[in-house]
Amino acid sequence: MGTYNLPRNVKGEGRILFIFSTKALIYTFVGIVIGYFISIIFSMINLRVVGYVIIAILGLAGFLIGTLKMPESTNFEITRKTGGENIDDVIMRAIKFKMKKNKIYVYDTSLEKKNVDEKQEKKEEGEK
Repeated sequence: MGTYNLPRNVKGEGRILFIFSTKALIYTFVGIVIGYFISIIFSMINLRVVGYVIIAILGLAGFLIGTLKMPESTNFEITRKTGGENIDDVIMRAIKFKMKKNKIYVYDTSLEKKNVDEKQEKKEEGEK
């Protein structure tokens, strides 16, 4: 029996050090940099250990945001709508939504349908 490869989604699978994809490495680095600036503030008040813990937590948070996907579940509204998408995509979409001041533009087709129905009725009356 021959062997064959199954097709799969390999988008973004360039791995560095076996666990970091390029995107996850960038997000981890950004988290560490933000944690470093916060740790400078804590080192001024002689709490270096707290600063190191914050660096680790923000680095881990960056790695998780860059790596994980939203779980597919029907229990919560957000997981029902965004299940299976990357967490960073969901966060960016939420930020853009908030920047638009929570406006959603909806295209209303009920008026068009009403106009089409009225035109059709006038056409039918003209044929009689």
